[in-house]
Amino acid sequence: MGAYLFVHFSGRERTADEEQIYFSVSADGKTWKTLNGKKPVLTSNIGEKGVRDPFILRGADGKFFIIATDLSIYHRKDDPDCWINCQQNGSRSIVVWESDDLVNWSDARLTEIAAPDAGCAWAPESIYDGEKCMYMVYWASQAEFDGYAKERVYRSYTKDFKTFTDPEIYIDNPESAIDTCITEHDGVYYRFTKDETHKAVTMMKSASLSQGWEDVETYTINGENGASVFGFEGPTIFKYHGENKWCLMLDNYARKEGYKPFVTDDIARGVFMSPPPMDFDMIYRHGTVMPITDEEYKRLVEKY
Repeated sequence: MGAYLFVHFSGRERTADEEQIYFSVSADGKTWKTLNGKKPVLTSNIGEKGVRDPFILRGADGKFFIIATDLSIYHRKDDPDCWINCQQNGSRSIVVWESDDLVNWSDARLTEIAAPDAGCAWAPESIYDGEKCMYMVYWASQAEFDGYAKERVYRSYTKDFKTFTDPEIYIDNPESAIDTCITEHDGVYYRFTKDETHKAVTMMKSASLSQGWEDVETYTINGENGASVFGFEGPTIFKYHGENKWCLMLDNYARKEGYKPFVTDDIARGVFMSPPPMDFDMIYRHGTVMPITDEEYKRLVEKY
């Protein structure tokens, strides 16, 4: 691994194109260039004909998958109750693409994963669960059974991103929980989740994806009010190549400024500091950073 791919959507929902799939690359994880002339690489023509919160995964067999929220705020812009209706009457499906080489992608397909009484399937992500030898896919939903009282994180399992097990509740906090990302290091999983009540991105750890989760008590974001820095969501985290250093990136949705990085040299303690600003060439919104090889980097740049 020698470079990085950032898969994201863009902007402020001003055009239909902003809620599609953009690819950006970096050789150092700090300076980013959006490919394809700053235009979407993948466009959804199914469901709501818009996609947000894309997640890219390098599969256990080398295949790549992108999953995303089936949603277009732009196409709902005339709805005065847009966000409420999205959560209570949105799509229960996710949009899926797959590829063998990062440059040739399948057609988009819709796959319903949320429960029948769910209001939506929001911000899907995935991680390979070695205990089950399957991919655990997780997302946020409100549900009718409690009057859409709060967001919970649900999960389902799949081997191929086509057939999924029945959804089950994964994170059920007293407050609403959305936007979860999980990374693994030295046999420990670290989970970052947006707390909708306190508007904070929290951090937990466990040796198992299914149980034993506990707060990382030393977790901070730049030392500013601990973990309660206001106005961030859409966490994505990656490890710098050749360094004992991790970069947690948070989407500053409150100011609509896109991503801000936070760095730690001790993922177990979660003491994150704010480094110099990254160099972005546009507004990057909720997405995923994935390490790639030098060959994959070259292939992407030549293609797009």
